[in-house]
Amino acid sequence: QVQLVESGGGLVQPGGSLRLSCVGSRITFSRYTMGWYRQAPGKQRELVAAISSGAIIDYADSVQGRFTISRDNAKNTVYLQMNSLKPEDTAVYYCNAHWITSDFWGKGTLVTVSL
Repeated sequence: QVQLVESGGGLVQPGGSLRLSCVGSRITFSRYTMGWYRQAPGKQRELVAAISSGAIIDYADSVQGRFTISRDNAKNTVYLQMNSLKPEDTAVYYCNAHWITSDFWGKGTLVTVSL
């Protein structure tokens, strides 16, 4: 059974940084487009950033220039470096693995940006 496990969330002050990690198991990791999504209270889940198997990267406009997605296929891990965090970045962040019709999700990690 495929597993995606996120880590690195927590409480940070505005302007601070966090680095999220997502480790995949029982998955041919390098084949998948890996994405980070987030869901804030009362809002729909939205794409934050994605990186394809060929390292093509896409960012939401709201995080462009502040967040960086990367992957290490040897470690089955995708990262999200988040800088200059804002209160509106507060959400549960989910890792996603997508390939053709296969779609897997982690359970999420909470990021809270507050004084």
